[in-house]
Amino acid sequence: MSTPFLRSTIQSSLLRRSIFKPSTLQQNIRQFHYSSPKMTVHNISTTQEWKDALKNNKIVMLDCFATWCGPCKAIAPMLVNHSNDEQFKDIFFAKIDVDELPEVSQELGIRAMPTFMLFKDGEKAEELVGANPQALVGLLKKGAEA
Repeated sequence: MSTPFLRSTIQSSLLRRSIFKPSTLQQNIRQFHYSSPKMTVHNISTTQEWKDALKNNKIVMLDCFATWCGPCKAIAPMLVNHSNDEQFKDIFFAKIDVDELPEVSQELGIRAMPTFMLFKDGEKAEELVGANPQALVGLLKKGAEA
C-alpha cells in the first residue's frame, strides 16, 4: 500500500526521467570548437608599439578604453566581431588602456571612454566618443572605403 506522498514522488521521478532524457540533453548542448577565432584586436602596451602600428598600417582603428568603464566592456565584443569581419580585413584594430598609457591618451586628447579613432596614413581622420554600435559600424565602413 503506497502513501500519497510516495505516489507523488514516484510520479515526479518518472516525469523527470521522461523530460530529461540524455538524448534530449545531448541535442541542446552547444558544440564548442578547439580552434580559436582570429581575434585581431591588438592590445597596445607601449608608446613605441603605438607608433609602430601607425607607421606600419595604412588604416588603424584605435579603441581607447579603461578597465573600470562599463560601456567599454559592453562594446568590446562588438569590436572583436567586426575585426573578424571580411569587409574590414584591411583595417588594423588596436586598443589602449588609457590608465596604462597616459602619455598616448594625453597626446591623442582622450576626454571620455570609450573613444574610437580612425587613422589613415598615420593621421587621425575620424573620431567617435561613446559606445554607439551603429556609429561604430559607420566609422569602420569609412575606413574600409579608403
